Amino acid sequence: MIRERVRSTLSGWVMVPGLLVAGVGCLVGLVSAAQWLEDSAGDVNGAMVGIVIHSAVALLVIGVLAFGFFIVNPNEAKVLTLFGKYSGSVKTDGFHWANPLLTKRHISLRVRNFESSQIKVNDLEGNPIEIAAVVVWKVTETAEACFEVDSYEHYVKVQTQAAVRNLATHYPYDAYEEHHKSLRGNTVEIAEQVEVQERLAKAGVEVLEARINHLAYAPEIASAMLQRQQAGAIIAARSRIVEGAVGMVEMALDLLSKRDVVALDNDRKAAMVSNLLVVLCGDRNTQPMINAGTIYQ
Repeated sequence: MIRERVRSTLSGWVMVPGLLVAGVGCLVGLVSAAQWLEDSAGDVNGAMVGIVIHSAVALLVIGVLAFGFFIVNPNEAKVLTLFGKYSGSVKTDGFHWANPLLTKRHISLRVRNFESSQIKVNDLEGNPIEIAAVVVWKVTETAEACFEVDSYEHYVKVQTQAAVRNLATHYPYDAYEEHHKSLRGNTVEIAEQVEVQERLAKAGVEVLEARINHLAYAPEIASAMLQRQQAGAIIAARSRIVEGAVGMVEMALDLLSKRDVVALDNDRKAAMVSNLLVVLCGDRNTQPMINAGTIYQ
């Protein structure tokens, strides 16, 4: 595995004056040699010919060295290779100069977001669901990002979707028993268990955050599951209503007994409990019936 090596380079602001001075000197030498040749009426001197040749070669070398300048912006890096061999990474922002024969590859170190597409997968109970996630990531190892995987950006996308698919198969969409985790009820807690970091570590990528941003039943079972959820909600509500109603009936009987309002035998207590439960547990408003006596005396 290729590990990142931070490389130091020469400052471009130091090399620029040197190359300018050398270039001006070569141009002055060429101009002086051309003037001498014109004044000598074609009498060629070997020394002057040598000056011309050396000045031309020096200008060529200076032109080649000028290709060694490069700029590194904040939160960016340059990965340097020399004839196929990794030479190091430059992470310090600024104006730099290095060997012009080095190949310089740009790598962004900024924090990025990736939103996976909505994928259809079966949960732990076999129900088809749709799920998608958002991953916040950045490159931390430039050498691994460049040389360990073919395309680290595509690698992040594929591995994120694979991790989300694998996560969805380990939990049910809804938990109908207490103390059981579910994708809908424990979204934040389960999202922290997405093994995206383990999959992306070999690409030099650090995952800062992973969370589920879309979760729903597949369209073909959505209506049936909605009815199931509504039934569960109704049962839970009815259970709480009955529990409260029984407590209220018990409290009413205790108060009647303590305050000696009326003496009730078992049959009347049973009738009163039945009436109170009908009133308290009914889903419609009750219609009271008043006993006004009878016309027959």
